[in-house]
Amino acid sequence: MSLDRPFGIYLHSYFDTAYQAVTGKQASSFRYIQGQTPLSENSTVFWTCIGYYFLIFTTQFLFKRLDIPALRLKGLFIFHNLLLTAVSGGLLLLFIEQLVPIVARHGLFYAVCNHDAWTQELEHLYYLNYLVKYWELIDTMFLAVKRKNIGFLHWYHHSMTMVLCFTQLNGRTSVSWVPIVLNLMVHVLMYYYYACTAAGYRIWWKKYLTTLQITQFVIDLFVIYFCSYNYFTSTFWPFMPYYDNCAGEEIAASFGTFLLTSYLFLFISFYRKTYKPKMPEEKPKAA
Repeated sequence: MSLDRPFGIYLHSYFDTAYQAVTGKQASSFRYIQGQTPLSENSTVFWTCIGYYFLIFTTQFLFKRLDIPALRLKGLFIFHNLLLTAVSGGLLLLFIEQLVPIVARHGLFYAVCNHDAWTQELEHLYYLNYLVKYWELIDTMFLAVKRKNIGFLHWYHHSMTMVLCFTQLNGRTSVSWVPIVLNLMVHVLMYYYYACTAAGYRIWWKKYLTTLQITQFVIDLFVIYFCSYNYFTSTFWPFMPYYDNCAGEEIAASFGTFLLTSYLFLFISFYRKTYKPKMPEEKPKAA
């Protein structure tokens, strides 16, 4: 084991072999160019969100209006979640492999703020993580055809996370890896949980999974507020105290800060509604 091979082997070489087998190109040749790379246009993201909302709410309406029975799709749902568990885990390991030498050699601030921390390898992983967000939209369709309730938090979180990944790719925010790595850790557990419950297993740690999601957003916001503060003060208000400049664009930083803040409040609200202890009903007093 070494800094460049924290797992004892170089996972990126295996990833490169798989990438060449699928695309016919080396992974090192990838460059994200807005407007040229697939799914990199603003209109694509906009119409994907519109189509996503239309599809899930129309499906819900038709199933209810036509009294279509809920579809089980048990095997397909289990396979979908196990595959997302594996993909999330694979991306997580690839991210860690790239980040360990950066943090160890240059420090945490460099890793979240320096322009050079946005490497070609990480950019490629950011893009792949962005593509997975399209795949994860299928989660909602499963809920729709199963006639499950689709709350605001679910469809807002799924669609806006895709938009978030898109904006950070374009804004080249070096801090992107923090929310992504934490999100991948949560998703490994979350999709495994979904697969297990669909298979009929009783999982006792659902409450702690929601707690982990909330903790994820607290950490995200602490780091992102710090980076955003350094970016805006060093760029627009240099007379104020700050540590150093941060890489990225103000639109990406502002949107990311707003969105993750909204996630935190929504997940706290969900936690309180879901796990709030029920008050015992008062017995009617005798007349």
